[in-house]
Amino acid sequence: MEEKKITIFDVAAKAGVSKGTVDRVLHNRGEVSRRSAEKVRKAIEELNYEPNFYASLLATRKNHVIACILPDIVAGEYWEKIRDGFVAGGEAVSNLNIVTRIFHYDQYDADSFAKACAELLASNPSGVVIAPLFKSGTMNLVAELRARDIPYVYVDTKLEEGDYFAYYGMPMYKSGYLCAALLTERCREEQVKDIAVVRIHRDKSRQSDPTINRRAGFNDFIDENFPECNVNNVFIDPAHPETIEPTLEAFFAKGPQYKYVVMFNSRIHLIADFLAKHPDQERRVIGFDNLDANVEALRQGSVGVLIAQHTEDQSRQAVSVLADCILMHKVPANRDFYMHMDILTRLNVENY
Repeated sequence: MEEKKITIFDVAAKAGVSKGTVDRVLHNRGEVSRRSAEKVRKAIEELNYEPNFYASLLATRKNHVIACILPDIVAGEYWEKIRDGFVAGGEAVSNLNIVTRIFHYDQYDADSFAKACAELLASNPSGVVIAPLFKSGTMNLVAELRARDIPYVYVDTKLEEGDYFAYYGMPMYKSGYLCAALLTERCREEQVKDIAVVRIHRDKSRQSDPTINRRAGFNDFIDENFPECNVNNVFIDPAHPETIEPTLEAFFAKGPQYKYVVMFNSRIHLIADFLAKHPDQERRVIGFDNLDANVEALRQGSVGVLIAQHTEDQSRQAVSVLADCILMHKVPANRDFYMHMDILTRLNVENY
């Protein structure tokens, strides 16, 4: 015979109290005498009752908002993958009275970020997912979230402060250290004299520097293993793509010794055409993330290695962990959930 499912009414009958008293004990709300609470807990234990918290929460009809603050989306770029993961996460919890909202900002404009933060806070969210490009603005945002007791999760990178609920992304310092190791693998110290680091022009106030920890890991590896090596930076401007090739032409003309080239963000594809026009069999090039354009550069040989991750998983899992917190008051076993650092070459990228 099918085993009878224990209900809240069974618990109430065994404890000799009302259903409402059992509900108040389960959800820790309202006044219940110590004696009644003990009777309810004893009945729950004896009956092995497993409350359906999700059904109970749905019955309250209370809606929750999980908000996400992201840079403006450009098709085919990194933040599109983060957006897609957030949307997928929202769809997975949409039947639990949770809605998701995205607040966009210009990643090159700190004022735009501040405006998006104000709009996010006005939405009265129950949880927030943050991609923290602007350190000062992010600190202002999380200070307000803490004051309102709203949990927040970092994706992509994190600020080194102690109150975030969780983080999903690469271990940034280690990813830079790994990048340097791959770039110089099997090289003697006298071989690696100069490295070219291609960077992105960001906001004019220089508040945005999302790859700072990755660069720190990279530089530490080089200092430890190639102390005489010079790390040379060149900045390109994606907002003015017509300037990229002349900028690189001038930079590489001054340093024909650049056999080692790296970009620490997701846009190595921006220099792929230039590298293809100036082939060098001895050149080593490493980038990050498996964007379609990056993968094509890998296939064509302009890029030798991509350090990749399943980007969408960051924001999808961020929504999930916040939903569990909001609905079940569940705290994850860890705060830092580091994504795998996958090493892609033209030989294995087809199977990724």
